[in-house]
Amino acid sequence: MQASERRWPMAADLYGEMQLEAAPPAQRRVRDYLPGALVTAIAALAAAWLADHYAAPIVLMGLLIGLALSFLSQDRRTHAGLDLMSQTALRIGIVLVGARITAAQLAELGPLPFALLIGIMLAVIVATTLSARLFGQDRDAALLAGGATAICGASAALALYSLIGDRRVDQARFTLTLVGITVASALAMTLYPVLAAQFGLSDTQAGFLIGASIHDVAQAIGGGFSFSREAGEVATIVKLTRVALLAPMLMLVALWLGRRGETAPGRRIPLRLPWFITGFLALAALNSLIAFPKPVQDGATTTAQALLLLAIVATAMKARLALLLDQGWRSFAPIIVATLTSFLFALAAALSL
Repeated sequence: MQASERRWPMAADLYGEMQLEAAPPAQRRVRDYLPGALVTAIAALAAAWLADHYAAPIVLMGLLIGLALSFLSQDRRTHAGLDLMSQTALRIGIVLVGARITAAQLAELGPLPFALLIGIMLAVIVATTLSARLFGQDRDAALLAGGATAICGASAALALYSLIGDRRVDQARFTLTLVGITVASALAMTLYPVLAAQFGLSDTQAGFLIGASIHDVAQAIGGGFSFSREAGEVATIVKLTRVALLAPMLMLVALWLGRRGETAPGRRIPLRLPWFITGFLALAALNSLIAFPKPVQDGATTTAQALLLLAIVATAMKARLALLLDQGWRSFAPIIVATLTSFLFALAAALSL
């Protein structure tokens, strides 16, 4: 297939082969990136302002504003900047997430909760993937929903999509997955602490339930502290442990996709780690050996959140609303299955602690 025959966008080409064929980055000038990058930055600032003033999830605001501005992606002048924001910004953001992870956090969790957490994550991914045929959904789309739910929500979905690619899951379906995961996470942040209180869970049990089942980091931590301070601390450790498992999960997915060989004819995903996963692991290892000062950690966290927001906005702007509206209710089935499986297994594990 020639590069001219491939439809734009190609945001999920992990190693950049298609982009290199279409327009070598070395031939691009800084001003080529400005239109798309500037409009993405303005939209992200608007999302942050709305989230701050109306107590709304910032990821959801970014998605909605990005979708509202999706018509701008029809202008080819925005393509280079949108690609930069949805690819490079995303991967640098994932690397910086490693500054929040240390080996001490994994040790603090303890062997039994850690084992239960891995079991929950695997159960979510397997159950969601197996349910795809039941609802007439594509297996790769179900893998995307299950993996994102099992790890850390929207940021994991973006990372997974970099591996899976728009040749398996189209841009509209990916955007729909992002919307579904974000809404489910916001609802869980409100509902799960109430359910934990109704079930009579202790602070430790409630913290584990919330940290192990809510998708996004901010909602998981917020939900934990809304139950109690002790539950919030447990939820934070559990959730960050899930984030630390992002790299191993991406490694397994990359190996699985590479061995399946379901790429374009004559092309396979290399069985090697993408640079952003290596960077994530290296930064986490360095933080474990030499604890970063708090200002450095806070700066890395803020920068990572900003870059991931830019990636989310750019991805939404590149979505085609016509294709998005064609998706039926069954498209949300993998997200519903993943969310329910995550909650039920996390509740069972919490009760066993």
